[in-house]
Amino acid sequence: MTNLIQEGSKVILYLGYNNLHVIKVKTNEVYQTKFGALKHNDLVGKEFGSKIMCTKGYIHALSVIPELWTLALPHRTQILYMADISLILLELDIKPGSIVIEAGTGSGSLSHSIIRSLRPNGHLYTFEFHELRSTLARNEFEEHGLSQFVTAQHRDVLEKGFEHENIADAVFLDLPAPWNAIEHVMKVLKKSGGRLCTFSPCIEQVQRTCQRLSTNGFEEINTVECLRRVHEFRYQHRSRINFTADQNQEAKIDTHSNKREPNDDDVDENDDEEKTPNKKLKNDSETTAKRQPRETESMLTAIGPLVMPGHTGYLTFAYLKQN
Repeated sequence: MTNLIQEGSKVILYLGYNNLHVIKVKTNEVYQTKFGALKHNDLVGKEFGSKIMCTKGYIHALSVIPELWTLALPHRTQILYMADISLILLELDIKPGSIVIEAGTGSGSLSHSIIRSLRPNGHLYTFEFHELRSTLARNEFEEHGLSQFVTAQHRDVLEKGFEHENIADAVFLDLPAPWNAIEHVMKVLKKSGGRLCTFSPCIEQVQRTCQRLSTNGFEEINTVECLRRVHEFRYQHRSRINFTADQNQEAKIDTHSNKREPNDDDVDENDDEEKTPNKKLKNDSETTAKRQPRETESMLTAIGPLVMPGHTGYLTFAYLKQN
């Protein structure tokens, strides 16, 4: 795959944080941005990642990689973002050579990351019940040079299954009723077994799915909600802990205490009177310590969010060990 932009190339224009646009390069075309007009001819022959001057500023022309495509793609359905995607790839153990089944192609966000993980000798079979969405996804795979690694089909897998048997190392389901696809999953997984992940927005869907998985012999069933927790780092004044002062105070108290530890035979009527001075000395020392102003120091501190909203999505993972 060449690193130069050519006519017909898909390019992601980076105009700033959360300001990405996707264009297909065409001769003599002009694309309007907040930095002025961008001539497509100025892109041809440039390397991906180059800074391209417009009439009022500049943009960066980036290649289509999964992370950027997830942020810039046209939304046809609710999509998965990298926090969920990275966990899915890890738990399903997707690697070069893996055969993966995906039900619910949607906008193709997860599909691109799966393809990158299983290249160069693996394959993704992705199914979408909505014909137009399936066609659009197939065209995008072709434009991005991924056709040899993916087969995109229009098919209702809940009703008709996956059309394959015993080929998959892993299966991902993003369906309204994933529990109705469990029997189909068992047929498509390899005879040696495989892994399954389902994505559901409601906990009631998760419960029904887990019940069906357990009934059909799946193991290691667990559900997680992957949330992004952003920490702010800033300097704060905190009380300095003076360990030396504590040690001196303890030593001072020890010099007024008895040299020998008492035992049961030493207990007599004067014990209470002997302990009183030590107790008074300790109380006086604590009072003096409280009156002294505490030293402070500035330290870099990580502060978590007070509120951490969820994204209404649960990932359920399971493993099937075939007989």
